[in-house]
Amino acid sequence: MENPAFSDVSYSVQQLNTPPESPTKAEPPKSRVVHGHKKTESWSSLNHIVEHSITIPTSPGSHNTIEVPAIRSPGADASQYMNQLSASPSLRERRLSRNSFGAALPIPRSKRQSRLSSVTNADVKHALASTDTRPGMPVMQPTREILVSHVQDVKAEKVRAAKNMAFVFDIDGVLVHGDRLIPEGEKVLSMLNGNNELGIKIPHIFLTNGSGKPELARTEQLAKILKNPVSTEQFIQSHTPMRALAEYYNTVLVVGGEEYRCREVAEQYGFKDIIVPNDIVAWDPSIAPYRVFTDAERASSRPRDFTQVEIEAIMVFSDSRDYATDMQIIMDLLRSKKGRLGTVAEDPVSERIPIYFSQGDMLCPTEHPIPRMSQGAFRIGLEAMYKALTGVDLERVVYGKPELATYKYADEVIASWMDVLHGEERVPQNIYMVGDNPASDIVGGNMYGWNTCLVRTGVFQGGENDEENPANFGVFANVWEAVTTACKKQLGPDFEFEWDDRVNPVLHGQASAIL
Repeated sequence: MENPAFSDVSYSVQQLNTPPESPTKAEPPKSRVVHGHKKTESWSSLNHIVEHSITIPTSPGSHNTIEVPAIRSPGADASQYMNQLSASPSLRERRLSRNSFGAALPIPRSKRQSRLSSVTNADVKHALASTDTRPGMPVMQPTREILVSHVQDVKAEKVRAAKNMAFVFDIDGVLVHGDRLIPEGEKVLSMLNGNNELGIKIPHIFLTNGSGKPELARTEQLAKILKNPVSTEQFIQSHTPMRALAEYYNTVLVVGGEEYRCREVAEQYGFKDIIVPNDIVAWDPSIAPYRVFTDAERASSRPRDFTQVEIEAIMVFSDSRDYATDMQIIMDLLRSKKGRLGTVAEDPVSERIPIYFSQGDMLCPTEHPIPRMSQGAFRIGLEAMYKALTGVDLERVVYGKPELATYKYADEVIASWMDVLHGEERVPQNIYMVGDNPASDIVGGNMYGWNTCLVRTGVFQGGENDEENPANFGVFANVWEAVTTACKKQLGPDFEFEWDDRVNPVLHGQASAIL
């Protein structure tokens, strides 16, 4: 199958394609209306940067992926940090994408399979009818689901509004700091999961540039911290869309993460032959001369003669835990003859294998009071070294926020989650992105036409708003303030953010003011 990152694409037609199974069809650029609302400052409004937009090529023989183009200047991000490099692109161009010009980002197009159990309207009606079929028996106490059905019937207009909005949450710096809960995170998820006056589950998904664990392990960890259910069906890590790349490559180098967790992730994504840096160091320790390789690491590695192996692509799934070793091995491969270690290509450009990064954030909030360097810093270091050694910019593909491919994939997940919650597979009209990083959460949401909310509990610690990438809905002290403000706009200023059991006249012996 042809290389999805550097294949020839047509520049003659300006269009956006979506798979037939997509819940909505993307409109052509220029003042288009997507999912019922007008896109402002959209990705397609930036046509002055390139003469033509890039079409989304359909991979030959594949029915499970769609390739989404990246739009940017060909200059590498590292150029702004090194005097000997070519001039960096303008600030506005650099904000758009961290990808090489002409790159295409494959994302999964297949429907998600698992579904959560839920009480349907038919179940509720059956339960209501059954209350009159017990002659001589005490009155059956109505269940929470029945009460919710009563309330939602009375407040049908608010219910429609609640189903026409959704929230997209960044995680680190918004809901948690590492393994430590941000208190408002638990409160806001409880409200969205039904602890509100309608008893309704307001759709929300999690869109994080975090990585390094299988989705199930990460959602279980989050659910424990947040004290609220978190499903893999509403969760997107930075490398989640990269599962589509398994259709293109068999033998890959997977970099980053703790121990061998990213190998496990790649196996779950369907990659067949997965190599990690420890496998290479175990084969030839001299490749990383400053690395102290333990017996335990050697015992769990999978060495072989890598001079006889063609590594087809490099996948940086998560933050490197050993910059020196990982950078050395990646540089050896980028300058090799078609991915064979121990070789040096005569032409490093034509024989170079592609490299993919799961995200491009420079900084990430952690439990430390000052944000720490993230995968973007690692990538910039690689770009600088590659340019210094070869004289040319490193072409690369970067997933994660703020890339267009990630937001298109988020649309699919939102629509699928709407189907789980309410039996309606569609994207709500009013989507709110809540994040702490203006350079990823906010700029990506703005460009995709979402309402953006910037919180002060993570990376952003500035003034009234970020000067370069301002949030269009506002800046808030925390996630609770952001979400409740959005709900009051969509559901009315009198909307109550807590379920009231007094809607049950049987239990309380009096008519409810709500009903």
